Amino acid sequence: AKRRLIDVLGCALGARSADTPRVAERVASRIAAEPAATTLYGSRTSPDMAAFVNGILFRYLDFNDTYLSKEPAHPSDNLAAVLAAAEASGSTGSDLIAAAVIAYEVQCRLADAWSIRSQGWDHVCYGAFSTALGAGKLLGLDAASLVHAQGISGVAHMAMRQTRAGELSMWKGAAFANASRNGVLAALLAAEGMTGPAPIFEGEMGFFAEVAHGEFDLPELGGREGAGYMLPRTYIKNWPAEYHAQSAIDAALQLREEIGDPAAIDRVRIETFDAAVEIIADPEKWRPKTRETADHSLPYCVAVALQDGEVGLEQFSEERITDPTLLDLVSRVEVRERPELSDRYPAGTPNRIEVTTRSGRRVAREVEFPRGHSGNPMTDGEVEEKFGRLADGELPLQRQSEVLRRLWAL
Repeated sequence: AKRRLIDVLGCALGARSADTPRVAERVASRIAAEPAATTLYGSRTSPDMAAFVNGILFRYLDFNDTYLSKEPAHPSDNLAAVLAAAEASGSTGSDLIAAAVIAYEVQCRLADAWSIRSQGWDHVCYGAFSTALGAGKLLGLDAASLVHAQGISGVAHMAMRQTRAGELSMWKGAAFANASRNGVLAALLAAEGMTGPAPIFEGEMGFFAEVAHGEFDLPELGGREGAGYMLPRTYIKNWPAEYHAQSAIDAALQLREEIGDPAAIDRVRIETFDAAVEIIADPEKWRPKTRETADHSLPYCVAVALQDGEVGLEQFSEERITDPTLLDLVSRVEVRERPELSDRYPAGTPNRIEVTTRSGRRVAREVEFPRGHSGNPMTDGEVEEKFGRLADGELPLQRQSEVLRRLWAL
């Protein structure tokens, strides 16, 4: 849990200058509240709006952790709600960790149960439940009140998948932050005695009937005898791009070292699994017009890795995503699904990249478990190094060290 907090706070520091979180901060800073919570810009606002602002900062770079199952998720998105509720309730560090584990547990188990994106709903719908329960734990809600918080949050805040379809907007990075805002608000209302519609899952017009539309197989929650927790099964990202592209970036960077001059590349073929084709290889992804579309584009991510030999924040700048030479290479990238690769997902994320040079030479690499995956985890030192890269320019080195010391000591 501490690793995830360090990782997500680094992601937030790297996003502080971006437009999307600043829009939310301008709105949040107009709101006075008691109890209040703090945004990572330093303003005091209502706990639900603090969760909204910080949640956008956590998610904006698409660099925070991931969980892949029937439904993909970025479970550290939950930490914005958990931090806001912890501050508002005067919780301890160990309280914070317990609530983080609960939120991860709930969202990841729901992601295991059913693919709601197949029904046109966004994965952040599951966040309506996980954030309400994580925040509710910190606010001291009893079992009955936690049920009401889930009902309030769930019935009013089911999000459409259009957020992630076609050309992506600023709202892509704000969608789960909005689930966090709603989860915290629902917990605050339930704490004051507000009742919510129930049963939210099994009801005649409830979640199963209206959203899931399928056989919902919810596993036992962790912590019981013989059951492990979900949090250690999540993946910390090594590159600031959508997770299904991580192994492709890894393979492309390996090929870049072998090829040398990117001008030698004639064409690129990506063989991948079905979820990658569905999520990051739809037609708009060959001509991204926004940062949000570029970091969700499999052909762009591979092309820029081959062209630049690195994939960092600057690879998704306005200058790079409009560069004619780079876009010409993107246009020569072909993406194909291979059923045998689909069969290995979501346990792994196998991507095979083949580059054909202008001389006719062919070189290929396949990667299934990129660095940071639970099958190839980062060390604590690598997590700290990522934090430092993102914090540079926002915090002096001495302050970075102090933040890390405090987080490891929670």
